[in-house]
Amino acid sequence: MQNWWRSVAVYGDRRVMVILVQGFASGLPLPLVYATLSAWLTEASLSKTAIGLFSWASTVYALKFLWSPVVDHIRIPLLTSWLGRRKSWMLVSQIALIVAMTGLGSSDPATYLWGTAAWTVALAFASATQDIVIDAYRIESLEQDMAGAGAGGTVLGYRIGMMASGAGALILADAFGWQVAYASMAALMAGCFLFTLFVPEPESPQGRMRQERHVTQNSDWMYDTVIAPFADFIRRENWVLVLLFIAFYKYGDALLGVMANPFYIDIGFTKTDIGVVSKTYGVVMTIAGGLIGGAIVLRYGIMRALLLCGVLQAASNLVFVAQALIGPSVPALVVTISVENLTGGMGSAAFVAYLSSLTNVAYTATQYALVSSFMAFARTFMASGGGWLADHVAWSTYFMISTLAAIPGLVLLLWMMKAFPRQNSQIHVSAMADD
Repeated sequence: MQNWWRSVAVYGDRRVMVILVQGFASGLPLPLVYATLSAWLTEASLSKTAIGLFSWASTVYALKFLWSPVVDHIRIPLLTSWLGRRKSWMLVSQIALIVAMTGLGSSDPATYLWGTAAWTVALAFASATQDIVIDAYRIESLEQDMAGAGAGGTVLGYRIGMMASGAGALILADAFGWQVAYASMAALMAGCFLFTLFVPEPESPQGRMRQERHVTQNSDWMYDTVIAPFADFIRRENWVLVLLFIAFYKYGDALLGVMANPFYIDIGFTKTDIGVVSKTYGVVMTIAGGLIGGAIVLRYGIMRALLLCGVLQAASNLVFVAQALIGPSVPALVVTISVENLTGGMGSAAFVAYLSSLTNVAYTATQYALVSSFMAFARTFMASGGGWLADHVAWSTYFMISTLAAIPGLVLLLWMMKAFPRQNSQIHVSAMADD
């Protein structure tokens, strides 16, 4: 019990609290280009196939590794010398988010869908850029044995942000319309901007040494900025297998997430039902799951935490089968959301800790962007066909298929744990796991 108490007490660290707020800023934009937007598009009478294809607008999350070297190395004139490398990029991306949220809310998908799509892409690009720098900030701020706490804090803040732009935006849209909903989210991002002004720049001796090294030749700059981070990653043993695992671990969740709001609306729930139960109460359960997942990582290590949380996360999709058969019952929805969000939060915390463990601090932003892009790839490209599938099968069948979609990632994880035990032990971050 003492070990478990120490695993939980680490969440009181000041650095973890800063990461929690940054997680909020990171989570706030995602529903506005994904789940909340899909509800808006459903209300605008778009087909489920079109909604599924519209998720391609968020493909930029999967491509953020392409411009992550710029975020990792390029200094913003005046701002970087005043605020620091990470803070300056964070502030610029948050200004862009405020503008894009306001612009998207002013569009009308029923009359000019291309305008809505353009603002969605702009919002996703600004959001992905913010994610690059926030992920780097988290990794550089924490020692390796605090990776689980950092992941738990990230999930906690991220889900609160998603609750604000999920439940909050839906409830506001019900009462005042979509323009007010999106403008309110822009105001919350403005609050994150003010918070960023006062957080400390992270200490990263290794990264700072690389950043301060004087490079005079363009070829040297190109190698140091673009080539070296990727060369360092692919020199590692089994890097292809690692990328495949990253792509497939959250595949089942991705298929569920892209069609969750259309499912709720289709079977008869109101937007307020969805906002209160799924996007408010559900976030509380996700937060609890994230904190539990972070403690499990700290207690048992990343790989075993990934396995336990991954199995529970996959099995939780089955509760949506029961919900589809029961229909628009709010008590049943509470049970569904409790199971799915609790296990999803656990899986997310373990997965974030795993992704963080893969980065070299000399190339933090670039390498984390690379590995997290494969997670986004599963969420966008691989799940974009979910709308087509939902158009051709019953909802209960759809959620059965989403459960099966999680199996390849779990099989890869088991194979990695058995085939490379020495490598796995190197990312066992807990000093408390006295079995």
